[in-house]
Amino acid sequence: MELEARLNATQPGSVRPGGRTAKVRAAVLEATGEALADNGFHALNLDRIAAAAGVGKTTVYRRWGSAVGLVTDLLRDMAEQSLPASDTGSLEGDLRANARLVLDTLTDPRMGPLFRAVIAAAACDEECADALRGFYATRLSEWAPVAERGLARGELPAGTDPLEVVRAVSAPLYYRFAVSREPLTPDTAERAASAALAAAEAGAYVV
Repeated sequence: MELEARLNATQPGSVRPGGRTAKVRAAVLEATGEALADNGFHALNLDRIAAAAGVGKTTVYRRWGSAVGLVTDLLRDMAEQSLPASDTGSLEGDLRANARLVLDTLTDPRMGPLFRAVIAAAACDEECADALRGFYATRLSEWAPVAERGLARGELPAGTDPLEVVRAVSAPLYYRFAVSREPLTPDTAERAASAALAAAEAGAYVV
């Protein structure tokens, strides 16, 4: 997508490395994730990240430049490493799998606090917000084929927007996670998937 392409082209840490450079990137991003999960975005310090990763400060400053640069590259890496979309043979099965994946991510002891820190950073920093939009754009694009297959099987009305179907699954889960701070449970995920499926079948996402 255009936003993701712009991020890849312009943001610090955007060149995909190989060899030793890949190991440096992996170590720095691992340290960044741990620091975000433990202390949040505003405590992110490049000197401490370099020390935790076992790399030189100059390398971190030259390549990532700022805490925002670290978060941007971390989100890109998370999108790249995320599990691929399911193919259970039915739209219902695929949407339930998507809901469970989101649930497992947000309730994970490490990933949950990390996402909370990134969302908080995006609320007050436009570059972080751009990076977060890029992450979700990538994940939505990777899961859109489950709705496209549903369309091909006749499970959805013609003209249904696949992205909107997938977005409808995760939206209530993220609302509970980031806004209302209500508990997330397997039942919550099942309801989100069922509601998205019912709305899609009724034509709510036809464009």
